[in-house]
Amino acid sequence: MSTDRIKVPPNGVEFKTILSPITPTIPTTPFLTSFTPLVTVVGFHHARGPEVESWFGAEEGVDPAVKYGWTLLPFMALSDGAHASEEDFSYFTLLRPETEHEPATSLFGISCTRQLDSSQLINRPADVTRSTVQKAVVVIADSPQFFGMLRQRLSVVTQAWFAQREFTDVEILHRFQESLADEKSRGILQEEAQRDQYLGMSLRELIHEFKWQALVLLKCCLLQPKMLFFGSRCDRLCMVQFSLISLIPGLIRNLQDCADPELNNHEKKLAQATSLQSSNRNSLLTFMGLPLQIFGKGSMFGPYTPLQQLDLLADVGTKSYLVGSTNSLLLQQKDRYSDIIINLDDNTINITSPSLKTALALTAADRRWIDNLTHAVNDTWDESNPSTPKTMQYAGSEEYIRAQFEAYIIGLISSVKFHNYLTTNAAALRNTAESDPAVDFGIDWVDAWARTENYRMWDAHTDTNLFSVSEPRHPCAGGLTIEDVQRRIAEQVKDLHLDERLAQGRDILGRNFAAGREKASTMLNRLYNDMEQMREAQRRRAEEAAKANGANGNGNSNGNGNSNGNGNGNGNGNGNVDAARAPDTPTVSSRASAYMASWTSWAGEKRKNSGWGASWGKKKAGDQTASMPTSPIEKDYQFVNMMGSRGNSTEAYRPMTQGSFSESILSAADSDRPGTGSSGADASAPLTQYPREFDDGFHEESVVGNGGAKLRD
Repeated sequence: MSTDRIKVPPNGVEFKTILSPITPTIPTTPFLTSFTPLVTVVGFHHARGPEVESWFGAEEGVDPAVKYGWTLLPFMALSDGAHASEEDFSYFTLLRPETEHEPATSLFGISCTRQLDSSQLINRPADVTRSTVQKAVVVIADSPQFFGMLRQRLSVVTQAWFAQREFTDVEILHRFQESLADEKSRGILQEEAQRDQYLGMSLRELIHEFKWQALVLLKCCLLQPKMLFFGSRCDRLCMVQFSLISLIPGLIRNLQDCADPELNNHEKKLAQATSLQSSNRNSLLTFMGLPLQIFGKGSMFGPYTPLQQLDLLADVGTKSYLVGSTNSLLLQQKDRYSDIIINLDDNTINITSPSLKTALALTAADRRWIDNLTHAVNDTWDESNPSTPKTMQYAGSEEYIRAQFEAYIIGLISSVKFHNYLTTNAAALRNTAESDPAVDFGIDWVDAWARTENYRMWDAHTDTNLFSVSEPRHPCAGGLTIEDVQRRIAEQVKDLHLDERLAQGRDILGRNFAAGREKASTMLNRLYNDMEQMREAQRRRAEEAAKANGANGNGNSNGNGNSNGNGNGNGNGNGNVDAARAPDTPTVSSRASAYMASWTSWAGEKRKNSGWGASWGKKKAGDQTASMPTSPIEKDYQFVNMMGSRGNSTEAYRPMTQGSFSESILSAADSDRPGTGSSGADASAPLTQYPREFDDGFHEESVVGNGGAKLRD
C-alpha cells in the first residue's frame, strides 16, 4: 500500500489519498434481485377498458397483478394516445411490496403496443365489437439498464404475434419469456446491466434539440422539484427522461427507490467511503459521493404516469417527482401538479415557480460550457445517423458527452465542498468571495441545492475535504467575455434560420410580383374591351340621335352660343353647369369616363359629317403618307389626333392600341374637360347630346353656333 499527499493551494490543507484496491461501498447493481422477468398481455376491452389478459412466467394459478397490488398496470401499459400510431412504447415503474425474504423495491416495465384491423382476424371473438384490436405485450424486470436491448426484441416478438392474426396462439410469447428467464439465470442480463449502456434517445439528440436548456434540466433534477414532462408520443416522452437521469453518473444503476415515495433503501445502506483507488473510476465516483440520489424518501420517478396515479402525485408525502404524461388535461392544471413543465411537442420549458426560475439561471461559465458542448455536437451532426458523429471521432460522441457531464458534476460537488469550507472559515480567510469557485455554478443554485434531500445525503456521507482530491473549479471558469457574446450571437442568428427565411421571402415576393403583373394585365385588357364596347354603343346611339334630330326638322341656332335642338334645352359656352346636376369634386375616373365618352361621340359625328366612313382606308388629298391599312386587323384601329388642335391642316394619326388607350386614360385624368387642355382648340364639328346612361355624374350640352362642344363641371 502506498500513499500520496495532495496539497491544495487555496487553503493549504493536506489530504491523504490511499492508493489501494478497494471494494466500492455501494455495489454496482445493488437492486438486482432474484426476480424472474415476467411477460404479460394487456388488451383494451370495449366495455371494461384496459385489462390484463394473460401472464407468462408466473406461478400456476397466481396473478402477480393481484399479488403485488398492480391495479394500474393496464393503464400504464396502454398509454393515452397509443392508438394514434402503429407502434408505441411505454416505460413505467412498479412497486413490489416487501416479502419475507426481500425488502420492498422497484420494478420496471416496458410495453409495446400495436393494433390490428378486426376484419383481418382469422377467428374473431364475439366480444370484439370495435373496428380495431389493440393490445400491448409487457415485460417486467428488476432493472432498466438492459431495456435498450430488450426494446428491440420486444418489438420483433410483438410484430410476429400480431402477424399471426390469431391472438389465442401465444406460443411465441411463452418462448420469449422462457428465453428471458434463461438469460437471467445464467447471468447474461446481469452482465448487460453492468455495462455502460444506456437506454433512451441518444444524448446527441438531447443536446441538439434542447441546447443550453439540457444543462438547465440537469440542474433542475438536482434541485428535486415537481417536474412534469408532456408529449403526444409516449415512446419519446419516456426516453427523454431516461436520457436525462443517465447524465448523473451511476444513478441509472441505483433506482431501487424510485417507484414509491415511501422507499428509502439506498440511504439505509449508504456509508462514507474511507479509501480511494485513483485508477478505478467506480472507486472515484463512490468516494465523491456519486450517484446523487434524487429518488429517495418523498420522491418518485414515473416515465409514464397515467391519470389514475394523480392521487399519488398530490399526496402530502410526495415532495418531488419526475413524471411524464401524454394527456393534455395536465397542461390545464400545470400550476397544481408541477413546478416546471417540459413540453416535448414544441420543445418549450415553462417554470411556474419563481424561486426555481431564479436558481436555474445559468452563469456565464455555464453558458460557455454548454455552448461549447452544443457546438461540438452540431459540427458533427449527421441527419441520417443522429447518434453517431459524421466524423466518426471521439469529439461529439455519446462517450464524449457523458465524460463532459461527469467532469462538470465532479467539479460542481468539489466546488460546493470548498464553498462550505470557505463559509465555515470566513473569519480566518480573506477575499473569500473572489476565490469561491461556486460562483461560477451560481450561488442561488447552490443555496437551493443545499435544501434538498439528495444534498443532505451526499453531504453527510462524503469527506469534508473532498476538494483536495478533485480541483474545485468550473470546467469553463471565468466571467463573460467578448468571445462568449460573439458565440452566443452567432448561435442565435443561426437559430433564426435567416438564410432559409430570406430565400422563402424572395420566392414569395417573386410569386406575388408575377401574380400582380398577371392581374394588372388582365384588368387592363378587360377595361380596354369594355371601353371598346362602350365606344361602339355610343357611336350607334349618336347616329340614332342624329337621325332623330334630322327627322324632327325644328332645330334652330344663333350666334350667341345658345342652342335649342328640340325646343327643350339651352346652354352657353362659358363651361358652367347646373350645380344640382354636377358633383362638386368630380373624381379622376369620372373625368376620364366623360372624356372618352365625349371623344367617341365627336368621333362618330366626324366620321358621319366629314366623310371618314367614305375615305376609310384611302389617302387624303395632299397627304404624302401611304394609304391607310386595309387588313382586317388594322381596320379595327381608330385614329386619334395627336396634335391636339383640329384647326391645324396637318394632322398626325396613329392606330389606337392598348398602349395609346392607357395614355389617353392617364392624360384625361389631369384635364377638366375635352377641348380645354393644353391644345385649347374647340371641336370643329357639333356633338350630339351625351347619353345619360354613360353620364357618370357629368352633364353635357350641345353647342351649335361655335362648332364645338364643352364638358361642363
